[in-house]
Amino acid sequence: MASETAEQPAVWRRLLADSGPSGASGVDAAAALVRRRSPRFVLLVARGTSDHAALHAKYLVEITLGLPAGLVSPSTFTAYGARPDLRDVLMIAVSQSGGSPDLLRTLEVAKAGGALTVSVTNNAGSALATTADAHVDVLAGPERAVAATKSYTAQLLALYLLLGGAPSAAAPLPDLGAGVLDRDAEIAALATRYRFAERMITTGRGYSYPTAREAALKLMETAYVSAQAFSGADLLHGPLALVEPRVPVLAVVSAGPGGEAFRPVLDALAERHADVLTVGSAAVSTAGGAGAEIRLPETPDALAPLLEILPFQLLARHVAVDRGGDPDAPRGLRKVTETL
Repeated sequence: MASETAEQPAVWRRLLADSGPSGASGVDAAAALVRRRSPRFVLLVARGTSDHAALHAKYLVEITLGLPAGLVSPSTFTAYGARPDLRDVLMIAVSQSGGSPDLLRTLEVAKAGGALTVSVTNNAGSALATTADAHVDVLAGPERAVAATKSYTAQLLALYLLLGGAPSAAAPLPDLGAGVLDRDAEIAALATRYRFAERMITTGRGYSYPTAREAALKLMETAYVSAQAFSGADLLHGPLALVEPRVPVLAVVSAGPGGEAFRPVLDALAERHADVLTVGSAAVSTAGGAGAEIRLPETPDALAPLLEILPFQLLARHVAVDRGGDPDAPRGLRKVTETL
């Protein structure tokens, strides 16, 4: 997990270099096909970590493309046999392995229903890649750790490029990411705060909300912490009652509109004397010494999640090791999970 986490800046450089018309990623050709078809609606289907990349893409579609977007429940296609009319719809399937049967079946049904289909995977030879009308290879290279790190951020970047993001805006990311990863010792020291935590809450708004969900998953699957993720808005609608000083809150706070909208949540957490760690380009230490911060470089809002997740990947690994676990061999998990 440590070595694959460290590879991420190199993966981003490779993907940016290979995203042009003749690039190995196929992202330019897929984007051109999408533009020609001019879909009226976008559906995204994924599982696990890839589902968080898909949620990030949903924000991209709605905010930057001005199109409605939704996340598919594969069981409606597989278990319930739904066969919707998907003409003029773009379906994007996101999967590290491209091998989950339910995602493949969902893509097949969507294609039969008239949808334009695009797959985004780390395996160009997978069934999902070869079934879709177009495939985007995230070029992350073999990922052996069960906890996905480099494949996740490569998916974020690939989806950004697929959905019209400017490569020039993303060009500084590899150097910025390397700088964040160089702070490993700082984050290792911070991890000792959470060695005995049994419950945590992660939260963010806008583009940062998928980061909060992915952070929770990393903590659950590597350190066995019961981590619950909420959007900042949803946290105020009831789950705020869970917050107390013994339950650390990990908050993702960007300098963009999502971060501004998150300010009332920080105020509410401070009122409850919560133990808050803020991570992001607008990270702020909470009053009274009950918090800490990891301040990140400022980037365009849509790209901030690539940097925001890095400290959480490092934190999850350190917390797992501090608790005597092995983040490379989480109990009961395999690298590829096949669901129906």
